[in-house]
Amino acid sequence: MTTDKPYCQHLNSSDDLVTPYAAIRSGFVALALEKNRRATPFVEQARVLKAAASRTKTPIELADVEDIQPALLTAAGVSDKAAGYLDSQDKMAAIRGLIENFLEPAGANFIEELVFRFLLIRGDTLGGSMGNVGGILAQRKLTRMLLSTLTVAGKSYQWLHSRTNQWLQMTDEDVDIELQLKGLSWKNNQQSRTLIYNLTVPFIRNNVDLCLLRCSPQELATKKLAKATYKLPTVYLALGELKGGIDPAGADEHWKTARSALYRINQAFMTRELKPHTFFIGAAIAKAMAGEIWRQLQEETLTNAANLTGEDQLASISRWLCSL
Repeated sequence: MTTDKPYCQHLNSSDDLVTPYAAIRSGFVALALEKNRRATPFVEQARVLKAAASRTKTPIELADVEDIQPALLTAAGVSDKAAGYLDSQDKMAAIRGLIENFLEPAGANFIEELVFRFLLIRGDTLGGSMGNVGGILAQRKLTRMLLSTLTVAGKSYQWLHSRTNQWLQMTDEDVDIELQLKGLSWKNNQQSRTLIYNLTVPFIRNNVDLCLLRCSPQELATKKLAKATYKLPTVYLALGELKGGIDPAGADEHWKTARSALYRINQAFMTRELKPHTFFIGAAIAKAMAGEIWRQLQEETLTNAANLTGEDQLASISRWLCSL
């Protein structure tokens, strides 16, 4: 095994890729903390709802409190999306159903019953939004490592704001920019490099988690320019899959998804007689899965790989990406 292979900088064998128990435990704690963070607005809404509802003496009076009608609809089990399809009569019917079937039978405890039902439905909303939270946290962690790598190397960068879709210049105050970042650009040996997250590559026709391009932000400044740039196979320098799910039970499934995506990437470029770098970064990597990844690295099907929970591994693959 030659030492010029980038993964040799942080991996000695497939065992190094396996996620240790301590990292799995820490990952579950991080997910729990994120879930609590996301639940905070719902808890505050419930407190406001309780205060407003406390002004009423009986459940039926709630229907006349105008500023809590959306919350009553939520407690009745009507989602925000569904509410958009209902007229005022349908909404009032749902609220009266809540009052007659659940709040009035609760007697003097109708306000507590209302708050409980509101939080129950909001909990379902939260559960749905948590589906890809592992991926979001993984993206933030990798982004922070890339930003640190560039800063330590003395390289300035620009970053793409996810909401405004504007490229912003690096500043000394970069705290929490990973929360709003969906693209990152820098220069390596005077050549522009731009990393785009979650890009649907036109000639692959699938979403790719990470695409490192030979282009500048100016070449992606408008939708028309970006569309034209993304169609060019020669602009792709490296493409990778990032899987942040920490649950060992889902590790194999995450790898199967990533493996299929990487295969499609390789096939799409092979038909064009091109071979960009490919890489994989995963949080939950089991032993058998690690063995398969290691084989792909040795066979050069994959260029690089790292365990997201290993700080040294993540730092190494970040340095590699920033040096391409």
